[in-house]
Amino acid sequence: MYKQPVLRNRRTLLERAEKFISDIYFTDCNLRGRLYGESWPLESITSFLSPKRIPFAEASQQKFLPYKLGESFGPTWWTCWFKVTLRIPESWRGKEVHLLWESDGEAMVWKDEQPFQGLTKEGEKTSYILSECLRDEEPHSLILYVEVACNTLSGAGQGSMIAAPDPNRKFSVQKAELVVFSRQVRELLTDFEMLIDTVKELGEGEQRGYQALFTINEMVNLCDPSDPGSFPKARARANAFFSQRNGDSQHTVHAMGHCHIDSAWLWPYEETIRKCGRSWVTVVRLMEKNPDFIFACSQAQQFHWVKSWYPGLFSQIQHYVKKGQFIPVGGTWVEMDGNLPSGESMVRQFLEGQRFFNQEFGIHCKEFWLPDTFGYSAQLPQIMRGCGISNFLTQKLSWNLVNTFPSNTFFWEGLDGSKVLTHFPPGDSYGMQGKVNDLVKSVRNNKDKGRANHSAMLFGHGDGGGGPTQLMIDRLQRVQDTDGLPKVQLSSPDKFFSQLWADSALLCTWAGELFLELHNGTYTTQAEIKLGNRQCEALLHDIEIASSLALCRDANFQYPVEKLQTLWRLLLLNQFHDVIPGSCIEMVVEDALRYYEDIRRDGAGLLRDALRVLGSKGTSAALFNSLPWERTEVVQTQDGAGPSRLALVRVPSVGLAPVKETQPVTPVSVTAQDDGTVVMENGILRTVVNRDGTLASLSLVNVSREAVPDSCHGNQFVMFDDVPLYWDAWDVMDYHLQTRKPVQDVLQPARVLSSSELRGVVSCSLRISDKSTITQEIIMDAACPYLKFNTEVAWAESHKFLKVEFPVRVHSLNATYEIQFGHLQRPTHRNTSWDWARYEVWGHKWADLSEHNFGVALLNDCKYGYSGYKNIMTLSLLRAPKSPDANADMGTHHFTYAIMPHTGSFQEAAVIQHAYNLNFPLRSVQCDTDCAPWSAFSVSSAAVILETVKQAEDGKGAIVARLYESHGSSVTATLRTTLPINEVCFCDLLERRDPSRVAHVTSEGIILHFNPFQIVSLLLIL
Repeated sequence: MYKQPVLRNRRTLLERAEKFISDIYFTDCNLRGRLYGESWPLESITSFLSPKRIPFAEASQQKFLPYKLGESFGPTWWTCWFKVTLRIPESWRGKEVHLLWESDGEAMVWKDEQPFQGLTKEGEKTSYILSECLRDEEPHSLILYVEVACNTLSGAGQGSMIAAPDPNRKFSVQKAELVVFSRQVRELLTDFEMLIDTVKELGEGEQRGYQALFTINEMVNLCDPSDPGSFPKARARANAFFSQRNGDSQHTVHAMGHCHIDSAWLWPYEETIRKCGRSWVTVVRLMEKNPDFIFACSQAQQFHWVKSWYPGLFSQIQHYVKKGQFIPVGGTWVEMDGNLPSGESMVRQFLEGQRFFNQEFGIHCKEFWLPDTFGYSAQLPQIMRGCGISNFLTQKLSWNLVNTFPSNTFFWEGLDGSKVLTHFPPGDSYGMQGKVNDLVKSVRNNKDKGRANHSAMLFGHGDGGGGPTQLMIDRLQRVQDTDGLPKVQLSSPDKFFSQLWADSALLCTWAGELFLELHNGTYTTQAEIKLGNRQCEALLHDIEIASSLALCRDANFQYPVEKLQTLWRLLLLNQFHDVIPGSCIEMVVEDALRYYEDIRRDGAGLLRDALRVLGSKGTSAALFNSLPWERTEVVQTQDGAGPSRLALVRVPSVGLAPVKETQPVTPVSVTAQDDGTVVMENGILRTVVNRDGTLASLSLVNVSREAVPDSCHGNQFVMFDDVPLYWDAWDVMDYHLQTRKPVQDVLQPARVLSSSELRGVVSCSLRISDKSTITQEIIMDAACPYLKFNTEVAWAESHKFLKVEFPVRVHSLNATYEIQFGHLQRPTHRNTSWDWARYEVWGHKWADLSEHNFGVALLNDCKYGYSGYKNIMTLSLLRAPKSPDANADMGTHHFTYAIMPHTGSFQEAAVIQHAYNLNFPLRSVQCDTDCAPWSAFSVSSAAVILETVKQAEDGKGAIVARLYESHGSSVTATLRTTLPINEVCFCDLLERRDPSRVAHVTSEGIILHFNPFQIVSLLLIL
C-alpha cells in the first residue's frame, strides 16, 4: 500500500498550518473562512447621540434616528446609543446564532434593561450570542440596545497611545448583522493555534515541538474545511497530543482571570465606571458557562462605582463571590501609587478597601494586589501585615531599565523587619492571553527554579479593561497537563499562595524598598496634583485630631463620620497610580484638582466646626497645634477685626494656646551690603544672599560651621533638557544630567523686602527663558533653625526640567530620605549599576546628608523628587512633558522649600519635627481673653511620633491613636493624655483589637515599647 512520505522541511509544514487558519490568506478555502456561515441583515438600526454618559432608563426614552453602517459619530468622549431590531430566520433552527458587531468604540449590549455583555474589537469581543442552538420556543424577534462610548480601550490618543487625546475623533459601526457561528470550527481553530504555538515556542531543539509539528500536518491532511464530518478526526489527533501527560516534577502555572482597569489614565474617571461595567458583565457571562473559571478583581472603589451605576450587575457579582469564582483582591480602595502617598494614606487605602469588601462580601483580602505601580515603599510589608495581609503580587519591576530583579518568588522584608510572601509572575504581564508563549515564558523566566515550582498567570485584556475571553479559557483547558508544557490550573489567589507557603523553605529574602528603575519623572510631573495631595493629607489629619478632641470636650459635638469618609475616599481615589504620579490626560488632571478643591472647601468647614468647640466664642486670637510637640514659631495673627501682625508664639503639643507674644532671644537682622549681597542672621543661622538669590554662605552661628563649600552657591536653580525615550510624563532619563544649565539671568536682584525682629524677607526674580520666570522670597524667622524659600514659578516650557541644588560641606556615602512612617538611606555614589540607576529618587517631607556631628537637611511642602550625588543635594521642582497631557504643569506654581544645617545627627537636630512643622501650619482659632493653654497629648520620646488621632470606625466611644518610631531605634516611650480614657488596648491597622498584647497604663500615661520604625495603634475607650 502506498504511504505518504514524511516531509522534513519544518518551515513549510509550519507555514502550511499557519495559512490553514489565517484570517488574511486563503480565507476562501481555509478553515478560518468557515468560522461564520450564513448572514442576515438587521431589521433596523437607529441611533441617538449624547454628549454625556447617561443611564439606560434615560437613553431608551430618547428619539432614535435611522443609522447607516459606516456613518461617523462623535466626537471623542460622547456616547452613541443604538437601538437594534432583529429577526432570526426560521431556517436557522438548531444553529448557533450571533449578533456580529464591529465598531471602533467600546460597546455594551443592554438586554431587558440590564447590561449584558461588552463588545470591543481590541478586546476580542465582536459577537453577542443570541442562541447557542436556536429552538422554536426561543424568541426569534428581539430589540437590543448597544451603548457605544466614543473612545477605545486605550482612550483616544492622537497618533500614538500615550499622546494627548484627539478631541475631534470620529467613530463608526463597520459591521452589524446576524450570523451563523460554527462552534466546531472555533474548537478546531483553537486546537491548531495551540499546536502551532507549541511548535514555535519549543523550537527546533525540542522533540516535543516536532511531535506537535507532525500532528498539525496530519490534521491539515485530515481536515476538509468544506466538510464538517472531517473535523472530529482532526480534533482526535489534537486531543491525543494534548492528552500526553507530564511527570510529577513539572512546573505548575496557576491561571487566574484578571482585568486590570486603571481607575483613570488615558480616559476620565467617569469612563472607568463604564469600563468596569462592560468588562465585569462579560466576566459574569463567562462564569455562567465555565464553573471552574476564577476571576481576581481589585479596587474597592470600582466595586463601589458598579454598585451605584449597575446595581443588577453588582448583585450578580455578589452571587459569584459567594460561589468563589469572582474574587475581590488587594484590600485597598484603589491600586494606589506605591511611593508618594503618606503612611497614613496607605493605611486608609487598606482600611477603606478591607471594610468595603467585608461589608459587601463578608471577606477580608489576604493578598495585596498592585501589579502596575511605579515602585514599592519599604514600609508596605508592615502596613500589609497590620491589615491582615501576608501575600503580595506585582510584576512592574520587570520593567526595570537597568538591572534585572533577581527573584520572582521571595520574602520581602520591610523597614521594620516585617515580611510578606511576594510573587512577580514570571510571564512579566498582568494581561496574558492564555497562549503557549505565556506558559513557556512562565517557566523560562522563573528566576527561582528549584526553589519555587508554582507561578501565577493573570490572563485577560487589561489597562483599559476588556478582561478574559472564552477563547483564553479554551486555550488553557486544552493544555492543563500536556507533556512539554507546564501544568495549568484554573486557580485562585488563595490556592496559589497557599501552595507557595507550603514550599517556601528555600525562598530568598529581599530587604528594603522595591525601587523601579523607570518612571522616576512621576515624582515631579503635575506639580499641582502633588501639592493638592500633600495639603489635603495635612488637612484631613488636622480635622480628625480637632474633631476627636471636640468629641471629648463637648458631648453635643457630632464627629463628621460620613463627610470625612467622603473626603478621604476622594483623596484615596486621586492616589491611584496614574493620577498622583501625573501620568494621565488633562481631563483626569482637571477632575483630580476639582476633587482637591472639594476636600479643601468642605474640609475647611469641618475644621472650623471642630476648632469652634476647642476655642470659645471670644474674639482673642489663639492657635491650635495638631502635632505632638510644643512649637515656637513666628505666625501672622489677628485679634477680631484688628490689623494682622507677626507674633512669636509658643503652642503646646496637640493643644491650643492664646496668642501671647514672646520676645526672641536674638532678633532677626537683615543688612544690604555694598556689593549687592544681603546678610541675614537670627542667632542660629547666618546667610549671605547673592544678587541672583543664591547663597554664598550659610552657617551655624554657635559653632561657626559653614554649610556651603568654597566657590559654590546654594539655592542654585538649574535647567535640564528632558526628552525621554518614550514615556513622556513618566520618565526622566540618566542622560538628562549631561544637559545641566544654571539659571543666571537676573530680572530683579536680591533686595530687602521687609525686616523686623521676628522676620526678615529678601526677594529676587530670575528669568528662566523668554517664557518662564522665578520669583522668590527668602525668609528667616526668629528662633527658626532653617532658611525658607517661598517660590513662585511662571512656567511655560517644553521638555525641560527645573531643579534647585544645594552643594554642602558634607562627605557621606549615603543620603537619608523620609518615606512613610520612617526613612531610608540611598547611595550618593555610582559604584554599581544598582547605585547609578537611582539618579532620581523619591522622598517625602525631607532629605538629609550628614557626616558625624554635622549635616544639612532639605525640607519641602509639596515635592517628592530628589537626587543626591556626592555632596550636592537636589530638589526636583517642575517638568514639562507633552503627553499624555499636552499642557502638563503649564501655568503659575507656588511652593516652599527650606534648608537646615545642623549639628549632631538629623534625629538629634529634630529635622523630622521641623519638616512636619513646615507642612502642618498652626491653625487660627478664636478664644476668650482668659483662655489658658492646654494640651491633649504628648509623647516622652522625640523618636516616637503621634501620627493620627481619629474616632474609631466602629463606635463613638473610642478614639484611635496611631504612633510610629521615627529614628530607627528601639525605644520605650510614654504617651500622655488629658482625655477621659477608661480603657486602653492595642489594635491592628483595621482597628481590630489585638488580645495578644496588654497595654501598660500608669499614672504617668501609656507605656509603649517600640522597635525601629514600628507602627503602633491604640484604641482609647472613652
